[in-house]
Amino acid sequence: MTTPRLNLVVLISGSGSNLQAIIEAIGAQKLHANIKAVISNRPKVKGLARAQSAGIPAITLDHKNFESRDAFDQQLIHEIDQHQPDLIILAGFMRILTDDFVAHYHGRMLNIHPSLLPAFKGLNTHQRAIDAKVKQHGVTVHYVSNELDGGPLVLQAMIDVNENDTAETLQQRVHQQEHIIYPMAIQWVAQQRIEMIEQHVYLDKQPLEQPVKWINNQLITP
Repeated sequence: MTTPRLNLVVLISGSGSNLQAIIEAIGAQKLHANIKAVISNRPKVKGLARAQSAGIPAITLDHKNFESRDAFDQQLIHEIDQHQPDLIILAGFMRILTDDFVAHYHGRMLNIHPSLLPAFKGLNTHQRAIDAKVKQHGVTVHYVSNELDGGPLVLQAMIDVNENDTAETLQQRVHQQEHIIYPMAIQWVAQQRIEMIEQHVYLDKQPLEQPVKWINNQLITP
């Protein structure tokens, strides 16, 4: 059975390293998707150049040109909906989204956050993990809800925190895991293996009480 291609719109604010991982996964036939557009709220970022190099429409919608968060989000909805995506991918999109925006794409928007949620929501997650002396750190793919870095969890990659780790070395190793698990989670959506119904994630039609774990290059399903 052929997996239908999932139409994506990717939202970015910076370098777009996760965008690049998604582009490469599509090119390698590991992800059955089409990126219909990449939209950045910041002009001239590297992620826009990555999109252009891949032949993907690269759109700048500078949030500084709008009087309010609501006005920006309404225009962003207008831009996104022109491309009729099945799924919205937040890939380093550094904006707090309004409730109306989140409701418009309920069950159709994924985010990736550099911590093992619910731990370390917000910014500076790697340094906070080191300061807290946690043994394990990682990254989480989750559906987006009205709660900042909230929403039902899908997939987490876990790594050990070494005694000599700095925020920079930890970030580098977490990035490597991000680039593996984000395309993987998107492919599950393409395969219709995973979906969000109301505020619950279902994997293969079964409720997912805990996120799937990616540890030492192995998937561990609860």
